[in-house]
Amino acid sequence: MKVLFLTTAHKYDDDRIFYHQALELIDRGFKVKICSLCSDFQGVLEGVEIESYPILHKSSKHKTEAFVKVCNTYLPQCIIASEPLAVIAARKFKENKNISIIYDVTEWYPSFRMLDGYSAVLKMIHKIKFTLINLYAAYVSTHFIFGEDSKKFPLTNVFPQKKTLMLPYYPDERYIHQNIKSPAANAIKLCYTGRISKEDGIGNFFSAVDALRRLKPDLEISILIIGAPKKETDKAYFADLLHSYAFENVVIEKPVNFKSFSAALADVDICFDLREKNEEYNLSLPIKIFYYIASGKPVIYTDLDAIKKHIDISKVGYLADPENSAEIARLIARYVDDPKLYDEHANNCVLLFENKYNWKLIRNSFADFIKTSSR
Repeated sequence: MKVLFLTTAHKYDDDRIFYHQALELIDRGFKVKICSLCSDFQGVLEGVEIESYPILHKSSKHKTEAFVKVCNTYLPQCIIASEPLAVIAARKFKENKNISIIYDVTEWYPSFRMLDGYSAVLKMIHKIKFTLINLYAAYVSTHFIFGEDSKKFPLTNVFPQKKTLMLPYYPDERYIHQNIKSPAANAIKLCYTGRISKEDGIGNFFSAVDALRRLKPDLEISILIIGAPKKETDKAYFADLLHSYAFENVVIEKPVNFKSFSAALADVDICFDLREKNEEYNLSLPIKIFYYIASGKPVIYTDLDAIKKHIDISKVGYLADPENSAEIARLIARYVDDPKLYDEHANNCVLLFENKYNWKLIRNSFADFIKTSSR
């Protein structure tokens, strides 16, 4: 069976598309190809054909034509599309062909970032337009895959008859490097990863670390940041934070490739995500939380409804008001003052990964869903 992944905004080596879904299908004897429109590469990686072009900035017509051309050349029996434009392009190819078009919904559409820069009136108009496009993509698709429950609305409400698979963002153990730390008596290493921006919580993280050094002035605090700002305004914001707080032990590393991510966390004690609690973030389950847990790292996260719905966080860390730096500092201090608590949470992380949040538990349902989709 020939399967084609189409994606506009995800890179060809995306962790979900390439490292989990595509390689899983390759392992089971499928023929697999990925076409992405945001990076440049043509070749074969680990048995997966890649045809990727950096044309995300082009018109919708140009991008649709690129997808249809790949479809006509490859002639897939199943297409897995990650965005509405990819689904619509797949529909242009399908016509009367007996193929399945699976809409893999992992992102909000429209995302709040898609609406940035518009006035209030235009923002509402574009939100309605994008919502209608998303509903049309759902209409022309034959199946749905959802990364989490909150992404189902309104698609499954409007199209309840379509077959659906829930496929969470659980890591494959081959990409996990576990290292349960025993923190030093008077030292701790804290970690922030991902996009560096105000909305993603770098300011809240720095404020919490500052509150911790005032709460425990004799504690040796180290900071590891893995990530980078994407916009010029984010770069300026981050530079101001570094200057204002002037932390002594800060290491800033560029984003690492997916296979190295878990290993890059080996020496840290606690991982953080203190993103702003806007409507979209509140309903979105952060993917990295599963990688932190799998790596044996207790977490402190923004108090998001999506996390409370899916994870018993009390076993592996804490949820907090991201702007309450004093509260977050006290939560960190609990680990410093009670090594047994830290050890309990770190070991619970590994147990939860092995028994609940593991790709091996859902891989069969994914492969079977794809296998039967075109029948």
